Amino acid sequence: MTIGNFDGVHLGHRAVLDALRAAAAGSPATVVSFEPAPREHLDPAQAPARLTRLAEKCGPLAAAGCDQLVVLRFDAALAALTPEEFVARVLVAGLGARCVVVGADFRFGHRRAGDIDLLLREGRRHGFTVVAAPSFELDGARVSSTRVRQALSQGDLDGAARLLGRRFGFAGRVVRGEALGRELGWPTANLRLRRAKSPLGGVFLARVRGAAAGPLWGAASVGTRPTVGGSELRCEVHLLDFSGDLYGRRIEVELVARLRDETDLGSLAALKAQIGRDVEQARALARELQD
Repeated sequence: MTIGNFDGVHLGHRAVLDALRAAAAGSPATVVSFEPAPREHLDPAQAPARLTRLAEKCGPLAAAGCDQLVVLRFDAALAALTPEEFVARVLVAGLGARCVVVGADFRFGHRRAGDIDLLLREGRRHGFTVVAAPSFELDGARVSSTRVRQALSQGDLDGAARLLGRRFGFAGRVVRGEALGRELGWPTANLRLRRAKSPLGGVFLARVRGAAAGPLWGAASVGTRPTVGGSELRCEVHLLDFSGDLYGRRIEVELVARLRDETDLGSLAALKAQIGRDVEQARALARELQD
């Protein structure tokens, strides 16, 4: 097994998962993760924006060779466990650990007091092995969820994609909104992001999977919709050259290029006009990328 948040399931995580598969040698490769993320429980105001919700991690984890995912509820009781108690109660008694694969910077237990040296000692005591996966570097620096967030916050979608090994985006089921986009002449498929913060916001050229047999281009807005006084984080995407009912359909929205910031445009008329410009810009850029 391996243990961690695996937020984003980036190339650094993939290196750990490669080591996990090698160590598993035919046994189920197990990822142990937490909900909520520890920092979201311990210091929600300072917790970083999530790259992936739990449901969004499942596909990339499976693609990287994870056979089963064990999710532990991170609460006051779990946070209070010393490293030794975490090993004895969770890893050994609870999960029957035989081999634990972790990154070199792995920390665990109350106040993150446990490190890989302590884990090695506890492994010898309880009869499981420990494998330290090497750090994965790109451009001379370790790949981390923090680096991915920094790239996204700077609008560097290509840089984030290099760190992730895929395009960043959102996935979920299309929900009913207020049908405002349809009223304005630009119908959208709406995803609730179901997180307190987003690692990025704005309007983007997007590639959408799950709406049709193949990927479709679209213009996607990520944010709270300030022009209409919104507060909930959403991803709303207008699909180019598509008509149909997508309610309840699970789609994936990959963000390909940033078009502009999200701004309060002051009126619905101004919003309608700006969406038209966004769609035309998205269409031109998609055509350019296809050529």
